[in-house]
Amino acid sequence: MKIQQLDDVEGRRRFVMVCDRGDDPVEALTAAAKRFDLSGASLTGIGAFSGVILGFFDRARRDYARRVIREQVEVVSLVGNVALAAGEPQVHAHVVVARYDGSALGGHLLGGAVEPTLEVMILESPTTLRRRIDPATGLALLDIDWGRP
Repeated sequence: MKIQQLDDVEGRRRFVMVCDRGDDPVEALTAAAKRFDLSGASLTGIGAFSGVILGFFDRARRDYARRVIREQVEVVSLVGNVALAAGEPQVHAHVVVARYDGSALGGHLLGGAVEPTLEVMILESPTTLRRRIDPATGLALLDIDWGRP
């Protein structure tokens, strides 16, 4: 994985990250967030995977149902964010991938293998974003009650 800062405008840094063949996208994004001490950011990306693990949150189980895709797919849309969870940067990303026949699959990005590349733009937030566990679901959700008691 390679990452380069593009600019810094009023405390909002922009980065471009390019993953190498075989990189796990979630691990690469998490490493970038830690390396640059990101406490809040948005991200978008395109590229391809040789395989990907998609998640769909099962409310009854309070866990992700996993779908393992073991084929070459194009990343037609990757969107997500970075926020602090227990003081550490946590990546939350969703992805839509297309098969050779044009059919699409999507869900929560749990892992995968980049092939041949994944190109991600990262835009730092001017405000720290935080996640807190929601007791009803068990999910670490964004807490945006800034300034509320």
